[in-house]
Formats: sequence, structure tokens, C-alpha cells
Amino acid sequence: MTDLSSVPLAERMRPRSLDEFVGQEHLLGPGKFLRRMLESGRIFPLIFWGPPGSGKTTLAQLIARYSGAHFLQFSAVLSGVKEIREVVKEAEEHLKQKRRTILFVDELHRFNKAQQDAFLPHVEQGTIILIGATTENPSFEVIAPLLSRTKVLVLQPLKPSELERVVLNALSDRERGLGNREILLEPEALKVLVELADGDARIALNTLEQAAALAQGDERAEVRIGRTEVEEALQKKALRYDKGGEEHYNLISALHKSLRGSDPDAALYWMARMLEAGEDPLYIARRMIRFAVEDVGLADPQALSQALAAKEAYHFLGSPEGELALAQCAVYLATAPKSNALYRAYGAVRKAVTEGGALPVPLHLRNAPTLLMKKMGYGAGYRYPHDYPQALVPQEYLPEALKGRRFYQPTDRGLEKTIKARLEYWRKKLNQEKA
Repeated sequence: MTDLSSVPLAERMRPRSLDEFVGQEHLLGPGKFLRRMLESGRIFPLIFWGPPGSGKTTLAQLIARYSGAHFLQFSAVLSGVKEIREVVKEAEEHLKQKRRTILFVDELHRFNKAQQDAFLPHVEQGTIILIGATTENPSFEVIAPLLSRTKVLVLQPLKPSELERVVLNALSDRERGLGNREILLEPEALKVLVELADGDARIALNTLEQAAALAQGDERAEVRIGRTEVEEALQKKALRYDKGGEEHYNLISALHKSLRGSDPDAALYWMARMLEAGEDPLYIARRMIRFAVEDVGLADPQALSQALAAKEAYHFLGSPEGELALAQCAVYLATAPKSNALYRAYGAVRKAVTEGGALPVPLHLRNAPTLLMKKMGYGAGYRYPHDYPQALVPQEYLPEALKGRRFYQPTDRGLEKTIKARLEYWRKKLNQEKA
């Protein structure tokens, strides 16, 4: 018999039934897909896509338990095609005894194309029921033929209230948890633990176990876990931050305004505040991509390339290495010339479209693929710019009702100064030709 005291709390508290499982109500609630699948007894190949600690492994084990299937598990980090063959051979033996095999592949995205290809015939033939788990978007990390043979289910980080349930269950459970010890988790400590766990049940339980061990040094019968023990267990202080509340918007506003105000030091500070408090780095990357087109625009077109590259670098490297790419982008954006001319131009265009409705395309700009259309004047009078010096020819491209309107007004900053001079030269040249 396994000595449970040597097994980590997170593993001991792994749910043994759907009633014990916390979270993912969009999949397991009454009438939802996963609940209906388990109740029907028909098991399909699945891919669980979700963050760490959201229950991917546990759900795979529960599916096997409820369906009576043989359960095999291995990690893409440690296994290859050779191991796949061995698993398939074992699955074939169980199939002869009319028992199906669920093969749970953790970190499926780490398999290369050839390794993923090796699953295909066995999934198609029904030799194995593949259940994959990944923290990465399957659209990018899983080959299309395998995606088409599986159903992707998205798991969400646990909500604060759900994490609280997980922690309190572990404190009260006498068989597998900490219920046989007199442990008091102070309300503030519980709040900090849930905040720092950031939707990850495994982190929450590991932190609880370590905090309890740190508090154990007290000779009193009762073990009290306070904020200090929780922060020490995680080696991280809880910064005041609520990703769904006011402080979230305060900090992103401070970052955005620091970038717009060309202050790289303040931009780095606010970005670091958000990252240290647990903000999703890709959320920051998305905001900087938006900033690159809204506040820098064509004053420095490279700003958008820098922002996209930072997002890709973080996606590739993860934390903490990838955070440096975000920092580089923040400094680049803060020190780039600023222009919201494109932002204002597009806003003016949208207003014109709303107010003007579906204005007709001028006849000379219309395509004329048929003889009837040509007879109706489609394309008549269109002048091909490349047939003229400097590819310039006087010609109206806007609807008649908007003739002469100027939506884009470039500034004198950065590359827009060059764009502005170029447009002014072209317009002057075209006006001279009209005259």
C-alpha cells in the first residue's frame, strides 16, 4: 500500500469522481458535451486545450474510469515513435478482450509531425482512443489530419471561488488531505494563495502544503497559515492586482499613456508591475500591437513589426526569457516617433461610410468582365497609371459625393514627414497636369 504521506498533496487530492471535480462547468454541467458523452458511454478522441492545473489529466483519468477503458499515459517529452508502437501493441491485446484503450498524451504539442502522424492509423482504426493535452493552440501545434479526427475541448483557468473550494476541500479531507491536522488558514492568506495560484489548482495545493510545512515549526498544537507563509512558499509577494477589476485597467492605462508620452522608464515599470502581479504576457503583447498601429502608425512602420516579433518571441520562449522581448518592444514603442493620423483617418472613413451609405463605385473604376458590362460603361475612361510618367495621372478614385475629401493627414514626425512631402508633391503635380 502506498504511503500517502510521501505523495504530494496535489496528487493525493486528484478527483476520483465527477462529483469531486471542481470547475469546467461549460463542459461538465448538466447537458454539456463531456457530461453527455460520459453518460452515453460513447468515448471519442479528444484534445484538451487549457492552462496548467485546469484538470486535463484528471478528466482523462475520469473518462477512463467511467467508461471502463484501459488507461495508458505517457508524456511527449519522454516518448517517441518506438513507445507509440509499444502502446499500440498493448492496446491491441486489450482490444482482443473487448476492452478499449484510452491513450492519454500529455504535452501533445511537443510531438513533431512524424510522431503525430504515427497516431493516425491507430486512431482511425479505433485501436486507441486518443486523448491529448496541450497548453498551446492546437490549430498551430497539432497536424491537421489529427485535428480532424479529434474534438478540441477548451479548458478554462479555475475561478477564484473554485480555487477556494479546492483549497478548503484539501484542508478538511481527513483521508487524503490535511484534515487530520489542526490547520487554520487565515482569510487573508486564503485570498493571497488564490490570487497567486492564478487559476492553477496544482499550484494552489502545492503552495498550501508548503505553507503548512513552513508554519509547522510553531510548537503550538494549532498550525496557523498566514499571508507570510503563503508568500514564502511561493517565493513571491502578492502585488495589489485584480485582472478583472479596476487595478487591471489602471495599470494598462498607465502603460499605454507612458508609451504615448515617450517615457521608456515608466513604460518598463508599469509593464513589470503587471507581469510580476501575474498578468498574461500575451495580453500585454496584444496591447502593444494595438499601440503600434494606433499611436505610432506610419511615423514608424517598423513599430508594428517589432510588436508582432515580441509576441512571437514570447510565444516561443515563454517566461521569464520571453519577457525581455516584451521589454525591448516597450522601449522601442516609447522611443518611436508618434502619430495617430492613421487612427484618425480610419475613424473619419468609418464615419463617412456610415453617413453616406453605399455610395456607387464610379463607372471608370468598375471591372468589366462581360461585353454587356462594357456596353454599360463599366471601366470606360480608366487610365492605367503605369502608362504615365511617374505612374501619376489625374483621376478621381472616390465616389462623386466624396470628391476631394482628405481622410489621411500625415504629421511631420518620423516617416510620416516623408509621406506628407510625397503626397504634397504628387497632388501639386496632378493639379498642374489638370490645368
